[in-house]
Amino acid sequence: MVNAYGGVIIVADVLLLFLKIIFYLFESIYRFFVPAEEKSVAGEIVLVTGAGHGIGRELAVRYASLGATVVCWDINQEGNEETANEIKKQGAARSFAYKCDVSSRDEVLETAEKVREEVGNVTILVNNAGIMPCHSFLTHTPEEIRKLVDVNLMSHFWMLQAFLPSMIEKNHGHVVALSSMAGIVGLPNLVPYCATKYAVRGIMDSICEEIRQISPNKINNIKFTTIYPYMVDTGLCKKPKSRFPNLLALVKPHEAADQIISAQRRNQMEITIPSYWLTVSTFVRTLPYKAILQVIDFVDSGVEAES
Repeated sequence: MVNAYGGVIIVADVLLLFLKIIFYLFESIYRFFVPAEEKSVAGEIVLVTGAGHGIGRELAVRYASLGATVVCWDINQEGNEETANEIKKQGAARSFAYKCDVSSRDEVLETAEKVREEVGNVTILVNNAGIMPCHSFLTHTPEEIRKLVDVNLMSHFWMLQAFLPSMIEKNHGHVVALSSMAGIVGLPNLVPYCATKYAVRGIMDSICEEIRQISPNKINNIKFTTIYPYMVDTGLCKKPKSRFPNLLALVKPHEAADQIISAQRRNQMEITIPSYWLTVSTFVRTLPYKAILQVIDFVDSGVEAES
């Protein structure tokens, strides 16, 4: 009798699971045509790492124009202050500049405490800082690999440890992480870089699920968004190559920033830039391995080794 009752419960759970899957499939289709409304970021405290140039600068300026208080972090003090001053000239919102090496846990925690005392609790964290040396794997020095891992990967751990606790305490916050299409597709001349960007995807997927399971009824207003941009014209990618340069052109920093902020404001969990790459990548990965290689050779997109 007990076994029969247990069997009925399992069958009921399976039916309920299918109903939920169908519901969320239709919801996803609906949201494809009718995107969620963008939430306001006015009054939020947004911290952007790597704010001294490129996407980071565009993100900082754009968030400020939307009424957020912006905290700029960069190891490049001059560029970082230029970003903060550009925001101040616009008069749109408050901005603060802090020099910080995000690869150093001690420096991250020390600077984070300054931000709490001088600005307040960060409510939107954008982990954007990164470096991108382009060499064949065997020509990377051990020091270069360590630095790349520290900046592109370890910094995410230190930033989360510094700012996630206050988000959990207040049940309010959003973490945005910049991965890359190189975090979805492995590329030659970018082996350590790809490794770090794949790892960022793992961090974000797992921390999102961990927070969801801590207390689903109490902590449900902390969101996570992972971004996978194609090559962005910021100067990091010095020798891009593409068989179809018009179709696969470098993404402009301001275009990337607009799509990143839109994804964050709509609480999207992940996006590629351009958006179609996520669908293309998902489809291609269903193909046999040898067929995938034919697609890679046909597209012939990536980076050449730096001399």
